[in-house]
Amino acid sequence: MLLRLCRSFHQSRFFIISLAGVGAALCIFLLAQGEKIAPAYLGIMAPFGATMVILFALPKSPLAQPKNILGGHLLTSLIGLLTLHFWEVTPLSMAVSVGVGVSLMMLTNTLHPPAGANPILIASLNVSWGFLFTPVLSGCLLIIVFGWLYHNWISRVGYSITVKPCSK
Repeated sequence: MLLRLCRSFHQSRFFIISLAGVGAALCIFLLAQGEKIAPAYLGIMAPFGATMVILFALPKSPLAQPKNILGGHLLTSLIGLLTLHFWEVTPLSMAVSVGVGVSLMMLTNTLHPPAGANPILIASLNVSWGFLFTPVLSGCLLIIVFGWLYHNWISRVGYSITVKPCSK
């Protein structure tokens, strides 16, 4: 009876939901621990919390794919940094940078909704160009590698990191 109960729990929706929550928590924990290892390292930012929702609750979604996570966050962060560098921070500059970021993500097929917050975050914190590398690039790479390990070894959902050749 206990074996049947355990098997039933393992196949239940609650188990899948719990597993996704644990995966998201572990990934954010690892990102946050980076500061303990290297004090100058800032490996976490608020939009990564929203990335966890997509990556762990919907790993097969096009929005959760590595190119979308990396491309979306890098592109919108770059737009935010360019806006910050060349334009005073105003409601209009934040609005335009978010709009340009959304359009460029759509144009490049790297749509990742959490990345839409990056220009606002960058303008609000008045960050330097180094923000593009840490936390954005380093955090995205860690998230992708953790997501691949987690979904291929623990959740068994599968998560592939593929590089498609450019078409001519």
